[in-house]
Amino acid sequence: MPNSAGGAWLDELAVGASARSARIVTEADILAFAAASGDMNPVHFDEDYAATTRFGTRIAHGMLTAAHISALIGMRLPGPGSVYVSQSLNFRRPVKIGDSVTTTVEITAIDPDKGFVTLSTSCCVAGKAVVNGEAVVLVARQIPA
Repeated sequence: MPNSAGGAWLDELAVGASARSARIVTEADILAFAAASGDMNPVHFDEDYAATTRFGTRIAHGMLTAAHISALIGMRLPGPGSVYVSQSLNFRRPVKIGDSVTTTVEITAIDPDKGFVTLSTSCCVAGKAVVNGEAVVLVARQIPA
């Protein structure tokens, strides 16, 4: 039975449980992220400028890609009601407009005393890691009846 927010209770989770999603990065995503964050770096918006960088073309914001991890944790595993405690991120490769980003989270540890769940996190494009790291989230315990 889901918690009142719709996600899993701590005692319903197990090490090894995982979730995956895929999303194509669009121009609209980049515009919306820039509007929300205020990050207007020309590498994201100016094709002429971006052509002079090591990437050769415009790229998505790294934190936009990382937001796919947040969405998967917040909506699927552990799901609604879970709260971020920490997230490490390693940016490996750029993400370009039109790339399909596959995001995976997997539970690697559960601390029942603190209510913490640790997850390995990764985003890949064409099978290659673009972002990876580790998240710790707080998950509610089911209140005994």
